[in-house]
Amino acid sequence: MMIYGMAWAGNVGGAVDGGTVDEPHHLAWLRLLQSQSGVVSRHQAVDAGITESAIDWRLRSGHWQRLHRGVYATFTGVPARQARLWAAALRAGPGSVLSHETAAEIHKLIDKPRSRIHVSVPAEQHPARQQAIRGAVVHRGRALVAEWMPPWQLPRTSVEDTVLDLIAAARTFDDAYGWISAAVGRQLTTPQLLGKALAGRSRMRWRGWVAAALEDAGDGVHSPLERRYVLGVERPHGLPAARRQARRRHGSGLRYLDNLYEAYGLCVELDGAAAHPAEGRWRDTRRDNANFVQGARTLRYGWPDVTEHRCRTAAEVGAILREQGWTGTVRCCGPACAAAAAAAGSRPGR
Repeated sequence: MMIYGMAWAGNVGGAVDGGTVDEPHHLAWLRLLQSQSGVVSRHQAVDAGITESAIDWRLRSGHWQRLHRGVYATFTGVPARQARLWAAALRAGPGSVLSHETAAEIHKLIDKPRSRIHVSVPAEQHPARQQAIRGAVVHRGRALVAEWMPPWQLPRTSVEDTVLDLIAAARTFDDAYGWISAAVGRQLTTPQLLGKALAGRSRMRWRGWVAAALEDAGDGVHSPLERRYVLGVERPHGLPAARRQARRRHGSGLRYLDNLYEAYGLCVELDGAAAHPAEGRWRDTRRDNANFVQGARTLRYGWPDVTEHRCRTAAEVGAILREQGWTGTVRCCGPACAAAAAAAGSRPGR
């Protein structure tokens, strides 16, 4: 017995035409269509019992559409994002996984999809050698490990391997640390799990820096800007260690302060944006006022303050800390640093 016109009503742009399938195979075929957003490879279709001539007829008649060489959408209309991701993975071949920015998209590590789809394949495979995969970037790896997924889920690298892949491809270490802080801040992984994945890689760009950055992330440093403050302002100038992401109750809710020197009633907040819209400025003002009511003064800094003006910032923070009872001394971070003298002889606003 033959089953004709098997259809699957999935999230695609038009009606699905499953072709003609032998009855023993039709349930497995429908499950395959459903799990892969209506996208199949030629090999899968043949394995399901659809003949080569039937596949070609579906393509010629427009019932199916070709997405890549040997990969077809069994529906009409514009393929949805999920269908396009399946198409790229199937075109790359067995053992391929979605990786880098595309895996970050699937894991919710980023909010907006990138235009190009990233896929990784074992080093011995060359899926784009004869013909490029349209709209895709192919990466080849010797120790490629896919995250275990049920067959109805898109194949992808794990969160930890995704972060490490993105670090290796980052333009700067600030960009690299941004991936660590995003993954940890969104509670997708932990510094410990990232460290375990790092230890499992024989080759890794910036290995020493990444290992140190994971320690900082474990201490609550949640952004590249915060890390710049710790490494450029606080530690090299001998300032006491603040409590990171300090939780404070405000009204009926909770606030998290970037750097709280609790014993000295000082909060250092870091703003990554060059300029805030009015709503953001008022929100910052309310936070600062709430800190003051609870006995903590607030200093607020941006990127220039923790990079090219880091010594001046250290002097300002040190002066307030000493005024509030800190008995330590601001030290110079290098020959050209004047932070120690400035902290001893002045305070912000003078």
